[in-house]
Amino acid sequence: MSSMGDVFHTFPALTDAMKAIPDLQVDWVVEEAFQEIPKWHPVVDKVYVIKLRDWRKHPFRSRPEMKRFFEVINQTQYDLVIDAQGLLKSAWVVNKIKSPSAGMDWGSAREKLASLFYNQRYSVAKQQHAITRLRELFAKALHYPQPAEDALDYHLATQAWRKLPQLADDYVVFLHGTTWDTKLWPETYWIELLHALVAQGLQVVLPWGNQEEKQRAERVAKTVENDHTPSGIKAWVPSQKLDLNTMACCLKFAKAVVSVDTGLSHVAAALDVPMVVIYRVTDPKLVGAYGSKVTRLESPCAPGYIKEFKDSIQEQHSLQGLDAKSVWQCLENQLELSYES
Repeated sequence: MSSMGDVFHTFPALTDAMKAIPDLQVDWVVEEAFQEIPKWHPVVDKVYVIKLRDWRKHPFRSRPEMKRFFEVINQTQYDLVIDAQGLLKSAWVVNKIKSPSAGMDWGSAREKLASLFYNQRYSVAKQQHAITRLRELFAKALHYPQPAEDALDYHLATQAWRKLPQLADDYVVFLHGTTWDTKLWPETYWIELLHALVAQGLQVVLPWGNQEEKQRAERVAKTVENDHTPSGIKAWVPSQKLDLNTMACCLKFAKAVVSVDTGLSHVAAALDVPMVVIYRVTDPKLVGAYGSKVTRLESPCAPGYIKEFKDSIQEQHSLQGLDAKSVWQCLENQLELSYES
């Protein structure tokens, strides 16, 4: 109920549980913005859409809706309710569900007080990626041996997905939008990489989530309008914001993805698409995009989790090793192309 990444971090644990427990059925409480995602896993039956963000803003007005929400959930007697987040807000939801509960203990939960709400508490080492932590929690809570770390399987049910008709046979997706300005990649770098890809006959797709991102996508795409390429394929900026299901289809069939630190990078990782993720001010070791075809590109001078640079020097240092040529070098083995600046 916090971020798209949190949702995707749970999928491998669900897959482990599905393989270990015959006839397992899982229902999932998820924030409204992410309601499409849980159904991508075949073991998920029912999705309970919670509007916790709205409830917290308008607690008195939302009381009747809250009451109905938990009345519906409590019509089912669950064998176990697992808190996969370990936050006070998720623990509050768990406590409202009248079924046995499990979560991380005092020393393991992201917010220690959350552990007091569970019937069963489990120790899970903190210095691991969130995916590994959740796989360990589910194995302990559901009493099966934890699978090996290299047996990572998001197990998304994508068999019926189809490529969007607007897309070329070979295309690359740029995920250029993110929540903090300090995590953005400079437009000049996107433009340089775009020209190099278009020169190789690849279409580049620039999706967007708000008007600021749309305007940036259009500015970047416009720079190749006059380029002369054999295929005539340039860049595509969707005229409308893509919903999550459509965005996932767009990512699944991509030849590669280049992304900043954003929620959609976790979608591409789960779909096993070749991807380079640019981490300018964040550390991906514990919560970064995680998959067999993910390359994480970090600045050796990353200033840490900051939402505003203190000066231009710090801003420039955060880009060290993150230029367009460095991103291309991460892609070229899988794309089998040569760089042309």
